[in-house]
Amino acid sequence: MSGERTDLLETLAKHRGFLRYTVRDLTDEQAARRTTASALCLGGLIKHVTGTEARWMLFATGGAEAMESEPVDWEGQFRMVDGETLAGLLAAYERVARETDELVSTLPDLGLTHPLPQAPWFEPGASWSVRRVLLHVIAETAQHAGHADILRESLDGARTMG
Repeated sequence: MSGERTDLLETLAKHRGFLRYTVRDLTDEQAARRTTASALCLGGLIKHVTGTEARWMLFATGGAEAMESEPVDWEGQFRMVDGETLAGLLAAYERVARETDELVSTLPDLGLTHPLPQAPWFEPGASWSVRRVLLHVIAETAQHAGHADILRESLDGARTMG
C-alpha cells in the first residue's frame, strides 16, 4: 500500500480511536443520555459516524446513486433507540471501519471521481474524488470525536485528552 493510503488510513484510525475511547466504560443508559442542550448523545454519535462512513464508501465505489440507495433517518441517526446497545453500535462501527480500510487498500485509483448528490450543502455539478471523500470522512470523524469529548465531560467529567 502506498504512503498516501497509509497516511489517510492511519489518520482515520487515530480519530476513530479517539471517538471509541470517549465512550469507554459507559453503560447503554449513559451512552443514550443527552448531557448538553444539544440533542446529541454519545451512542448516537457512534451511530451517525458509522452510517456516514458507510454511505460515503458507497459513494466512493458507485457514486451518488449508490450512496442514496441507503435510506437515512436524519434525526434518529443521532440518538440510540430501543433495542440498540453501545456494544452493538461499536461492533457496527468496527465492521464499517474494516470495510473502509479494505476498500481504500484495494481501490485502483483514489483519484476516481463521481458527481456529488444534489443537496443544498453541495455546489451544484461538483464532483469528489475518493481521496476527497476520505478527507471528508476523516474531518467528520474528528469533528464528532470533539463533540463526543464535550458530551462525555458533561456526563461524568471524563475526557479523552488533557
